[in-house]
Amino acid sequence: MKKPLFTLLLLCLFQFVFSQQIGFEKVLNQFLNQPEYKHASVGINIIDLESGKQVYALNSEKLMVPASTLKLVTSAATLELLGADYRFETKVGFTGQIDENKLNGNLAVIGGGDPALGSEYFKDHYFNPHFLDVWVDKIIETGIEEVSGDLILDISLYDSKKIPPTWIWEDMGNYFGAGASALTIFDNLFRITFRSSRIAGRLTEIINIEPAVGGINLENEVVSANIKYDRAYVFGSPLDKKRVIRGSIPKNRRAFTIKASVPEPELLLGNQLQQRLLKKGIKILGEVKVKEIPQEKFHPVFIQYSPELAEIVEVLNHESVNLFAEHLVKQVAAEIKGTGSRDEGIKIIKGFWDMNGIHKEDWFMEDGSGLSHFNAVPPKLLTKVLSYMYKQSLHKQEFVNSLAKTGEGTLIYWDRERFPGESLKVKSGSMTRVRCYAGYLVPDSGKTIAFSLMVNHFSGSHTKLIRHIEELFYQLKTEF
Repeated sequence: MKKPLFTLLLLCLFQFVFSQQIGFEKVLNQFLNQPEYKHASVGINIIDLESGKQVYALNSEKLMVPASTLKLVTSAATLELLGADYRFETKVGFTGQIDENKLNGNLAVIGGGDPALGSEYFKDHYFNPHFLDVWVDKIIETGIEEVSGDLILDISLYDSKKIPPTWIWEDMGNYFGAGASALTIFDNLFRITFRSSRIAGRLTEIINIEPAVGGINLENEVVSANIKYDRAYVFGSPLDKKRVIRGSIPKNRRAFTIKASVPEPELLLGNQLQQRLLKKGIKILGEVKVKEIPQEKFHPVFIQYSPELAEIVEVLNHESVNLFAEHLVKQVAAEIKGTGSRDEGIKIIKGFWDMNGIHKEDWFMEDGSGLSHFNAVPPKLLTKVLSYMYKQSLHKQEFVNSLAKTGEGTLIYWDRERFPGESLKVKSGSMTRVRCYAGYLVPDSGKTIAFSLMVNHFSGSHTKLIRHIEELFYQLKTEF
């Protein structure tokens, strides 16, 4: 009698699991049959982290544009290679000799690649007190009142290629297209404030730039419009200081602000430091210059430490900060090879994942942030990264903490009641006609699954697609 009963139980269990999967597939098919996704490429991979078994797959090994979900690959590898407690160092000091309160030499700042230096995401770390005031106080403690030479900014830790060559023209002038410098400051962005006419179609007026970026040439073509949001774009490269601003902003605004990338952040830092030194009575007779300082001639007076890497990674993934991701790629190369080269950093990151079962020939990585349209990874790659960090990494908690839960970061508009607490932890990615999600989900069964969903080349709105994807994840949560 025991054998038939056991067989019956197995049959019931099979029917239950099968019916659950059919429910998920039904919702998925309803989603895919929408006219907006008829010609789209959709890839899905879902694995049970407890058993390691694949729960569902659709085009899971096909290459797709990952957008910002690529930040998972970058941030996870960097945590493993550098450690969660790693800190960037910016060194302040001088060359030459101090003689009767006069420095016969140069003041110098040597960049250590800190992506968060003066960042608005780390106000408590850098502005309580202001980090530049701390630097000035440390210089004053040496007795220096006058500098015969220059203020030197050493950015030689990184190579000269601030942005990836595959970024598009529309992106690189805007704040999310800021390039990585060994002396990044203030998130490498500045704010442009406009005043707009009460009448749509009129040219706007630039009324303020903050912080003041020396030598920049702004050409304003932005007009007022019958809209309630920002549709202005800044065009320009990190190789010049001309910026053309095109598009529109809402009409009848006394002050409307957009953000743009700083072409030479190291010079912005140098000018800001020089101004604060002058206010304290310290004169620099020379100029602000960018060049390399021989280490043997450098006398440090202060080292500015960044927040720990785990804190930087949390902001990177929560807020999807492209600049931070590009810094991590270069910093990995700087630590291992001596110079912060993007190409070398990508080789190191791909090599790390290759040693951990993700073959480097099977995917393409052109940057660290996912902003390049030339990146191509399969959905299965992301679930492998998620699985590795969850099951093998010593930095599991720091990595999981870096992902947004519903109601925060890039999931700010998702329903918290459907996904309470930390039942859903996600990194999203989006660009024109691309929307992707990857992360962890704890279904009602109590198990934990890792998932990756990529939608490329769809028509229609991102808002509608997000609602479909949220419904699909809710189906996963209730059924598996």
